[in-house]
Amino acid sequence: MQLIKPDINIDFIGKRKLAVMLSLAMILISILSLIVRGGPNYGIDFAGGMLVQVKFETDTTASAIKDALAAIDMGHVSVQQFGDERNEFLLRTQIASAELENLAQQIDQVLEQTYGAGQVEIRRAEMVGPQVGKELRQKGLLAILYAMVGILIYITWRFEFRFAIGAIIALAHDVIITLGLFSIFGKEIDLPIIAAFLAIIGYSLNDTIIVYDRIRENMAKHAREGLPTVINSSINQTLSRTILTSGTTLLVVLALFIFGGGVIHNFAFALLVGIGVGTYSSIFVASPILIFWEDWRKGHPAQTAEKGAVS
Repeated sequence: MQLIKPDINIDFIGKRKLAVMLSLAMILISILSLIVRGGPNYGIDFAGGMLVQVKFETDTTASAIKDALAAIDMGHVSVQQFGDERNEFLLRTQIASAELENLAQQIDQVLEQTYGAGQVEIRRAEMVGPQVGKELRQKGLLAILYAMVGILIYITWRFEFRFAIGAIIALAHDVIITLGLFSIFGKEIDLPIIAAFLAIIGYSLNDTIIVYDRIRENMAKHAREGLPTVINSSINQTLSRTILTSGTTLLVVLALFIFGGGVIHNFAFALLVGIGVGTYSSIFVASPILIFWEDWRKGHPAQTAEKGAVS
């Protein structure tokens, strides 16, 4: 199946400065959102606290549940509808101490007094201490850092150092923008989201490696045409494959996002954003960085090589 004509020649490289401005704007908005909100919105996995999933026999509202729980001293508690049912909720509090170990029983008793005996079911109760949450947070960040360092070493070994720099900047670009969108939409960062970030890194890297492989082949065959022309033709030659792969993957993730339910909603959201941004970065960030790197290394712009190279 071929969506793109083999002889297509879209001027991606000619739009690299516009792409840089767009990427910088998205990164700036992401960082500003994180600063304004005081950092990522860590879930109980990383911030510590307690989560209780409650199901009611009849429909109710988050505000009614909060009013009922006012009798218990459990600090700030958030009540969020869970899944597609209107009678199932997640209760979260960031207080986690020995005194709250029987919190689930207290919640059960208070809610049964309000809604009636047998009308409330505690489906799960999880507690993470602040120290454990801090350690999990550090290990999650280290997992991403180690993945980046491993990728830097691997690409330097397989290609060249300049290719590795382009890939790492593109991956950091994808993670920062995904993290920024999580901050803008107030979504929580927990262990499954770290797994999603690692999946985004792997997916985006795969796309970038495909383009880099073609660039390396074309550099050997058409070295006289200049780096901008070689990179542009390489992106065009792999464009059909990129669109087909990303498009079909996005369809699957979109189905998970819409129909997957509350348990994997944030995970699917991270993949949805990450795959979209990763596809963009493999075309407009990772490859053009080779030109910026070459310009910086030589100390002069590459307009000479670029003239007449791209129609």
